[in-house]
Amino acid sequence: MVRDSFGDRIMVISIYVFLTLLALSTLYPFLNALAISFNEGMDTSRGGITLWPRVFTWENYNVVFKDERLINGFMISVLRTVIGTFSSILCTAIFAFGMSKKELIGRKYYMIMCIITMYFGGGLIPTFLLIRNLGLMNSFWVFIIPSLIGVWNMIIFRTFFQGLPTGLEESAKIDGCGNWGTFFRIVIPLSGPVIATLSLFTAVAHWNEWFLAGIYISDVDKYPIQTILRQILLSNIVSDQGGLDSSALAHMDRVRTITSKSLSMATMMVATLPIITVYPFVQKHFVKGVLVGSLKE
Repeated sequence: MVRDSFGDRIMVISIYVFLTLLALSTLYPFLNALAISFNEGMDTSRGGITLWPRVFTWENYNVVFKDERLINGFMISVLRTVIGTFSSILCTAIFAFGMSKKELIGRKYYMIMCIITMYFGGGLIPTFLLIRNLGLMNSFWVFIIPSLIGVWNMIIFRTFFQGLPTGLEESAKIDGCGNWGTFFRIVIPLSGPVIATLSLFTAVAHWNEWFLAGIYISDVDKYPIQTILRQILLSNIVSDQGGLDSSALAHMDRVRTITSKSLSMATMMVATLPIITVYPFVQKHFVKGVLVGSLKE
């Protein structure tokens, strides 16, 4: 039995201490925001709130859930995340399956064209004109269609597909499967770790994205929750009569204990917690899915 030397033990202890401090430094802001969201607003303005609310209250969340604009934005974000993630992963996987075939004529040129798009874009104005000409202005589908194909995800999918045994596809073709049958019956069931990992990355990107709505959406009722949250964080919604609907403002006038900061933190928690709850279910696929799909060429 090999015993660790004194230097090895010191190194291990140092690593654990460093990782613990790093974890606390990243976790503290979230816990502090959570405590403020449950704390009475006027008391929060005094400062001193750290990890636990000093004057516990539900009023911040009551106002959030009484504001129809916030609830509508939450539903838009949920639909966008579900539909956008499913459609993007499906289209990207189909594209990557074709790109993984060595018999594809011009495969290298297609790959070069895809990689170029990772480093060079047309810019905001040409993209705006394209979206307008496609008829996607002020449409929910502006969140979905432009992001159907992700080149980086396609490369990971393609590399993973290339690593699958060729005998599986040959056996499927002998049994009468075409390309679509092979893809959906053989390839997709074997791609669970990669699909789970890239689905999470795509879902987080859809859930956190707020910029598109500000550019392409003119109807406030079609704003996702993150765009609404940004507006709340940039304006004092307690005094701004356009910040909340009439029912929410009446409720705030009655309570008179809610501040912009406390309400912003409550809204932030509502917008953040749903996507955080997804992580434990796919965490085990992270290392396997990304490494298996990225190390082999």
